[in-house]
Amino acid sequence: MNMPFNQYYHKIRTKQKREAYIWSLLFLILYFTSGYLAEFSLVKIYEGLPKFFDYIIDIIPKLSWNSLFSDTKTEGSLAYWGYRLPIQLPLVWETLNIALAATLISAIIAIFFAFLAAENTPTPLWIKMPIRFLVAFMRTMPEVAFAFMFVMAFGIGPFAGFLALTIHAIGSLTKLFYEAIETTSDKPVKGLQATGANGIAQLRYGVWTQIKPLVIAYTFMRFEVNFRQSTILGIVGAGGIGQELMLSIKLDRYDQVSITLLIIILVVTLIDSLSGKLRQLVVEGNQLEYKAEPLKQT
Repeated sequence: MNMPFNQYYHKIRTKQKREAYIWSLLFLILYFTSGYLAEFSLVKIYEGLPKFFDYIIDIIPKLSWNSLFSDTKTEGSLAYWGYRLPIQLPLVWETLNIALAATLISAIIAIFFAFLAAENTPTPLWIKMPIRFLVAFMRTMPEVAFAFMFVMAFGIGPFAGFLALTIHAIGSLTKLFYEAIETTSDKPVKGLQATGANGIAQLRYGVWTQIKPLVIAYTFMRFEVNFRQSTILGIVGAGGIGQELMLSIKLDRYDQVSITLLIIILVVTLIDSLSGKLRQLVVEGNQLEYKAEPLKQT
C-alpha cells in the first residue's frame, strides 16, 4: 500500500514542480517583454530620479519664521503662500459636487442595468448582450477622453466633467453590480417562488437583500475614485480644482502647485475616512450587543 502511494505522491509533486517552472518561465518572459516594450530602464530611473526630487524641492513653500504670520504681500508668510485659497476652496467644493452628483446618478442607472445584464436574471439575450457591450465601452474609454469630447461639445466647465465621470462610472459600477448579482444564492428566490411572489418581489427580497451591502460599498468606493479623477479632468478644462492645479503647473507657480496638492490630499484623506465610516455604518448597521442574562434556578 505504501509503495503505490509514494509513487502517486511523487508523480503529483513532479507534475506540480513542472507546472510551477513552466508558469514561472512564462511570467519572466512576459515581464521582460513588457518591460522592453515599455522602455523600462534602471539607468533612466537612476538618471531621472534626482530631477524628480528637484521638482519636489521646488514646490516646497519658502516660508520664513520671521514673516510667517505677515500679510499676503510678504514673501515667506502663510498668507502669501495661500493667497489663492478664496479661489481654490470653492473649486474644491465644486469638485466634490461633481463627484457626488456623478456617483449618485451613475449608481442608480448601474443598478437598473445590472439586473438586466446579469446571467441569472430572466432578461432576454437581445437586451442583455447590448447592455453588456455598452457598459464595456463606457468603462474602457478613459474619463479624460470623454471629458475632452464633452468640453468640445458643451464648453469648458464642470458640466463636461460631470458627464465624463457619470458615463465611466456607469460602465464600472454596472459590471461590479451584475457580477455581485451573479454570485447570489438562488435559494431565497426559489423560496419566494414557492410562496407565489411575482418577479419584482423575487428580485427585491431574494436578490437585492443579498447584494445591498456590496452595492453600497462599491458606490462609496466609486465616489472616492470620482473625486480623484475629477482633479485630473482639469487637464482638458472640465472644471474643478484640477483646472487650478494644471494652471499653476503651466505657469510654473510652484508655491501654488504645493498648496493645491496639499488641499487635494487633505480632502481625499477626509473622504476616505468619512466614506469608510459611513460604509461601515450603512452596511453593518449599529449593532448593539446584548448580553444574555443567566437563567435563574428555581
